[in-house]
Amino acid sequence: MNLNTKNAEHYFVVCIDNSDYPVALEKRKIYELIPDPGAEKHNQVRIIDESGEDYLYPANCFIPINLSKGVENAILRVA
Repeated sequence: MNLNTKNAEHYFVVCIDNSDYPVALEKRKIYELIPDPGAEKHNQVRIIDESGEDYLYPANCFIPINLSKGVENAILRVA
């Protein structure tokens, strides 16, 4: 997954496919991604899911998104 790492402290993705993980992921929901180079080598990403914990999921379930600082701060406050 190609992330924009320019001055980013947090990374966010949107779920586009939850068919194998309907309890853990919601389609069209924004999730925080934790960079994990080891997982990326296996086409996986580390996501903080509905449980509030981070787990590995297939990278093709998500697309990266860039958020404005205000939106990012709002999401982090309610997380």
